[in-house]
Amino acid sequence: MSEPSSPACPAPTHTLFPAQPGAPVEWTIARGFVDYETAVAAMEARAEAIAAGQAREQVWLLEHPALYTAGTSANDADLVDARFPVFRSGRGGQYTYHGPGQRVAYAMIDLRRRKQDVRAYVCALEDWIIATLAAFNVKGERREGRVGVWVARPDKPPGLDGSPAEDKIAAIGVRVRRWVTFHGVSLNVEPDLSHFGGIVPCGIGQAHLGVTSLVDLGLPVTMAEVDSVMRREFERVFGPTG
Repeated sequence: MSEPSSPACPAPTHTLFPAQPGAPVEWTIARGFVDYETAVAAMEARAEAIAAGQAREQVWLLEHPALYTAGTSANDADLVDARFPVFRSGRGGQYTYHGPGQRVAYAMIDLRRRKQDVRAYVCALEDWIIATLAAFNVKGERREGRVGVWVARPDKPPGLDGSPAEDKIAAIGVRVRRWVTFHGVSLNVEPDLSHFGGIVPCGIGQAHLGVTSLVDLGLPVTMAEVDSVMRREFERVFGPTG
């Protein structure tokens, strides 16, 4: 998942993207794997209901079975090995992988209640994940031109030009319709990282830029622990959930 990144994102702050007074964001955790097409249909329906004033905002945490998705700017050459089902997605970005051990958080957020600025919203999503990682003593960072959250890997070889090695730990891809967002973020907790080998993730193919997870970094956390921290940090950035 990816969106155009901005060098102008402010430093992470609490309540960066607060809502006007109103109902708290509904916080939902799915049990078991959720089919991708089912999830997209549910997101689109919820976003339409929010736009019509018939439902409140929602964050939906889930896991997908192993699959690849292609965003609106995906390059067909970046699909190296279609070992899993491939879905065309209306979100921004290129190819990404979803699968067991990855926490996907779909956010249906009404920007009319907050700030009608998609770039600022993407920055806020990055801040949310950076704060979540910090709670596990992981320094997540944003990179100009590469949306998502990255971790420096001094233990890995640098690029041919001497650029330091970095791994992506969280991807971001959003779509906005009638100023209501859907799609969202995916945080690698304990996925099979070899599954990313079937694609060029987010179109980034340099050898010194890879993917990682919390468990790969030596943190054997559970999904429930991650969910708890994600909720707490979401509330600091976006406001209360219920």
